[in-house]
Amino acid sequence: MRRLLKPVFALFFTLTAALAQAGALDAISTGDASAGVKEALAKGADYAVASLGKDGGFLGNDKVKIKLPGYLEKADSALRMFGMGKQADQLIETMNRAAENAVAEAKPILTASIKKMSIKDAKDILTGGEDSVTQYFKRSSTDQLTAKFMPIVKKETKKLKLAEQYNTFAGKAASAGLVDKKSADVDSYVTQKAMDGLFLMIAEEEKKLRANPMEAGSALLKNVFGAL
Repeated sequence: MRRLLKPVFALFFTLTAALAQAGALDAISTGDASAGVKEALAKGADYAVASLGKDGGFLGNDKVKIKLPGYLEKADSALRMFGMGKQADQLIETMNRAAENAVAEAKPILTASIKKMSIKDAKDILTGGEDSVTQYFKRSSTDQLTAKFMPIVKKETKKLKLAEQYNTFAGKAASAGLVDKKSADVDSYVTQKAMDGLFLMIAEEEKKLRANPMEAGSALLKNVFGAL
C-alpha cells in the first residue's frame, strides 16, 4: 500500500508546487514581469561582456579559452617537436585576443535585443526553463553578433601571416574529414568560439540568478524570479 501511495504523494506535491508557482506568477503584473526579465537579460549581458571583453577574458579562462580545433590540436605536440611551438602559442594567443576584442563590442547588440523583447518573449523566458534567457539572446542576436565580430576578428588575425598558413592547413584537414569545415577558416572559427563563450557566461549568470534570486541585488529581480 505504501508503495502505491508514494507516486500519488509525489504527484500531489508536484501539482501543489506548480499551482503555487502559477499563483505567484499571476500575482506579478505583466509590466513587472517584463521589466524583471529585461533586467535579468541586462544583468547577464553586462556580466558576460565585462568578464570576457578584456585582456585575459578568454585566454585566462579555461572555460572559454580558444584552442586549436580538432586535428590541429592533436597535432600541437608534433608541431612543438619540430620547433613550431612559438607559432602555435602565437596563434592561440591571437585567436583569444581577437575574441576578447570582439566581445567587448557586443553590448550594443545585446542591448538592442533586450529593447525589442515582446511580452510573449518575456513570458517564454519566465516559463521556458533554466537557460531561457540565454536561448533568447541566441535567437535574437546571433546573426548580428556574427556580422559585428567577424571584421574585428579578421583585423586581429590578419596581423599574423600564420593565420593564412592555418587556413591552408586546416582547409586540407577539412577536405580529408579530419576537422569540421566550420573550423577550416580561422576567422569563422574564432567568431563562433567568441559567441560560444559569450553565451556560456550569460548562461552562468542566469543559472546563479535562478538559483539565488534573493541575492540578485534588485527588488524587482527578487520578486519576479523568486516566484519561479
